[in-house]
Amino acid sequence: MIHSILKDKGTKLFILLAGIFITSALLAEVIGVKIFSLEDTVGVPRANINLFGSPFSFHLTAGVLLWPVVFIMTDIINEYYGTRGVKFLSYLSIGLIGYAFLILNGAIHLSPSEYFDVGHGIDKPDNAFRGIFGQGMWIIIGSMVAFLVGQVLDVMIFHRIKKITGEKNIWLRATGSTLVSQLVDSFVVLFIAFYVGKRIQTGQGEPWSLHQVLVTGTGNYIYKFAVAIILTPVIYLVHGWIEKYVGKSLASDMKKSAMEAV
Repeated sequence: MIHSILKDKGTKLFILLAGIFITSALLAEVIGVKIFSLEDTVGVPRANINLFGSPFSFHLTAGVLLWPVVFIMTDIINEYYGTRGVKFLSYLSIGLIGYAFLILNGAIHLSPSEYFDVGHGIDKPDNAFRGIFGQGMWIIIGSMVAFLVGQVLDVMIFHRIKKITGEKNIWLRATGSTLVSQLVDSFVVLFIAFYVGKRIQTGQGEPWSLHQVLVTGTGNYIYKFAVAIILTPVIYLVHGWIEKYVGKSLASDMKKSAMEAV
């Protein structure tokens, strides 16, 4: 049974794409707690631009390193396995992300041994571990809601564009669906996690203002917009590799089945 499953190229391809998809989504959630300055990271001066009444700079969540990968995988899976494939992996990812945070929360409450030296030199070394992995409940909720909303939009727009353009213009349906879904995703997670959540759940830092949500969300979206455009050739490279790996005939049948399953 296992041999027959692994012998099927379509199944092996799905497992590979699913692994990259789920791993990237999970890692993006874990590292997303860190907010970094893009200008300081790449070593360029901050632009003298005003946005929403104050100086603008790119304050991004570290999750932006991996979300472009997730949405590329979404479009590839959408192309060859249809909405059912994407929805299955999206729901599975949400479940596994929730599971991961339950385990991390359990690890946080374990009493640290004297051998545990992460954060050595501070009064409570365990705070270093708690600070990284102890994301608030509303950050998790915000991330999951934004992820699901983004995925639903991506799938819907992808197939609507494909119905209009047919097999041509891969860049249009892939990049177009990502740009729209990420516009919503960039603001939903920040609004739920930092504006609403911190007003409901105390002890998680100061609540963000709408101004902070708008500025940070805009910076995140501009970054994702630019990356989506830059990574367009990667989509064609992946498509080319898949066509070569499974063969043009099977690839054509898979895409036809994916459209029929919408």
